[in-house]
Amino acid sequence: MLPAAFSLLADYTEDYAWFPDSASTFSEEVDSLYNWITGIGLFFFVIVIFALFYFAVKYRKAKGQKAESQVSHNTPLELAWSVIPSIFLVGMFIFGAKVYLDMRTVPDGSYGVGVQAFKWGWTMDYGKGTYHPELHLLLNEPTKLTMQSSDVIHSLYVPAFRAKKDVVPGRYNYMWFEPTVATPKVSDEELAAALKEVEESGGSWDQAAYDKYQFTPDGYKFYDLYCAEYCGENHSEMQTVVVVHETREDLDAWIKKYSSRGDDVSLEAYGEKLYNRRGCSSCHSIDGSQRVGPSYKDAYGSMRALANGSEVLVDENYLRESIIDPKAKIAAGYAPVMPSYKGQLSDDDIDSLIAYIKSLSEAGQ
Repeated sequence: MLPAAFSLLADYTEDYAWFPDSASTFSEEVDSLYNWITGIGLFFFVIVIFALFYFAVKYRKAKGQKAESQVSHNTPLELAWSVIPSIFLVGMFIFGAKVYLDMRTVPDGSYGVGVQAFKWGWTMDYGKGTYHPELHLLLNEPTKLTMQSSDVIHSLYVPAFRAKKDVVPGRYNYMWFEPTVATPKVSDEELAAALKEVEESGGSWDQAAYDKYQFTPDGYKFYDLYCAEYCGENHSEMQTVVVVHETREDLDAWIKKYSSRGDDVSLEAYGEKLYNRRGCSSCHSIDGSQRVGPSYKDAYGSMRALANGSEVLVDENYLRESIIDPKAKIAAGYAPVMPSYKGQLSDDDIDSLIAYIKSLSEAGQ
């Protein structure tokens, strides 16, 4: 029971640590400030509780017996308990203000990543048309996140970095951090075994696979990234991972791998990857189960009832329009919460998604 309680206070680790890993330049400062404030609070707590019990016992009188004296004022004592704690409070403020200002001052020349938050997922923009739900960074390089929300207020939180910032619709918010500990790769044998197990189970590398294996489908260990602002029904599922690369070459190679479909990958296969990579799986099932949006199973070729009372044939044109302008034709019984992917997906990406959706229906085969 006790280890289980510890795991609620921090990231899951084998040793059930009180705190998550310390992996950024902020984490040491934040932990020091936390320990200092906690220590001061505990120090005065012990003094006050000791005095409370000591005086209660020392000056205890029998019921009905009058007090021997009544002191109403003691200037030195009142100055002491006012001035001394005030000195500690000013020290806490100065230390805390320094840490806060460091977090708000983005260094010039920082590595930039765009972040799109939506119900209920994350999309990271690495430039040149490369988007992915995982956040990949470079060791010992300051990174600036330019963040926006498609719907409601979210909050990007990386416990290992001791960094959190709200993502507000209708404006850009910024945060930065500098990773100090790289996330290693697992062995090729361990990765191959995990990929084979996932494939044999008939599933895809979803959040359950991240939790089970504790590494990405590319074999990288990771730090957790959560939404720390309640944003709706599936708020608890709005999480992804942070990978810290040791070298620029390794990071560039990973970005290049996900920059395009490639000549040897079919539209349907790449569409399945995009389905998992771009957050489609969080809202649209492929087995007919009910989620935030309509299921992809047997969707293509069917007639879909719309919120305005009309019907529409689910064909290539409807699917393309729904990806680019999802609020143009809203399916009956569903809220208009899907964000637009206009400008985020290339024509090849959209064709790949449509090909994958078609493959899930008898009419599309």
